[in-house]
Amino acid sequence: MDDRNEERGSARQGQLTGLKVVEFAHVVAGPLAGAMLADQGADVVHVEPPGAGDAARAMGPKRDGVPLWFKVAGRNKRSVTLDLHREEGREVARSLVAWADVVIVTLRAGRLRAWGLDWEAVHALNPKAVLLQISGFGATSSRADAPGFGKMGEARSGVVHLTGFPDGPPVHTGFSHGDAVTGLMGAYAILAALHRRATDPEFDGEWIDLALFEPLFRLVEWQVIAHDQLGDAPMRAGNQLAVAPAAVINTYRSRDGDWLTVTSATLRSVRNVARLLGLPDEEFATTEQQHAGRERLDEGLRAWIAARPTAECLAEFERAEVVASRVFDAADIAADPVYAEREDIITVDDPDLGPVRMQAVIPHFRQVPGAVWRTGPALGADNDLVYGEWLGLDDDRRAKLEESGVI
Repeated sequence: MDDRNEERGSARQGQLTGLKVVEFAHVVAGPLAGAMLADQGADVVHVEPPGAGDAARAMGPKRDGVPLWFKVAGRNKRSVTLDLHREEGREVARSLVAWADVVIVTLRAGRLRAWGLDWEAVHALNPKAVLLQISGFGATSSRADAPGFGKMGEARSGVVHLTGFPDGPPVHTGFSHGDAVTGLMGAYAILAALHRRATDPEFDGEWIDLALFEPLFRLVEWQVIAHDQLGDAPMRAGNQLAVAPAAVINTYRSRDGDWLTVTSATLRSVRNVARLLGLPDEEFATTEQQHAGRERLDEGLRAWIAARPTAECLAEFERAEVVASRVFDAADIAADPVYAEREDIITVDDPDLGPVRMQAVIPHFRQVPGAVWRTGPALGADNDLVYGEWLGLDDDRRAKLEESGVI
């Protein structure tokens, strides 16, 4: 890491500068919640077991033996090692909890109680702390101690049942969808609690209890009310969606072999599609007419796009004010001018790999933006800073903890 990045790290910048976070959380969901805060300037301490560290360090593709995923997943954080199986380690963990404004945990309920990281213990130690607890089935369910991963959450949420084609199996999305959305909702919930802490003089801490299936379940807004009122469970509908907000929504293949997605969600935009296809405008004037003519529009678009090269299709769609896009892969994203104009991809120096490209801090704050000042750090890289300067453990104690394998 170059000196400029380290200087930026010590100064930190973003909306959450000064916020102190400790995460006893591994792999994706909990660490992503912390990453959202770290990107905006929070001091996030990622606690890992000595030796192997977070399992996420070994996940995903590698270059020259160096795993790539953690370079992004662990960015902007401080890594410390701590053996929570040992009482000396749990004593240090209590110091971290007392230091923090926010505590993030993803351990099972029984383990949290045994290690003093459950709500009752955290609240007694730090009454103003916000605790985000992520688990497979939620802390109040009969399965509070059952293991859980994001794909399980996706399956339980209803999303997987709705994804895929009618004659095919349910389909998971191609990334850690359940974990990622849970992390994002966890960060949102933390900020909601911190707002109350800042405005309510009687604030007495907060316990955010989030199950892995709940965020995606919340985002499919219509499924419960549709089942309740209509008595059925919507099925997979391919790229058209089971409950579509529009009469036109699907993917189509161009003469070049590219996949294009076309969506029209207003009366006017659907009529634009009809005109482009040479269909009578008056036959698509109302919502009822448009939905009745969905197959006609879909078949017309499929044939129209298949007969033309991609560039011509996109130009004609733009001229007709029809919303469409080529389906991007990672190479398309890296070369796209709009991504470049938005500065959504940045280059960061990494001590193992040299310059690496990754997502910028998103969302963009134009007045006080966040920044990426480091990639995922080496395991335990910040032991001296966090335990020495931030917690005030003296050199002798740190040396003894290190010699005994606690850190």
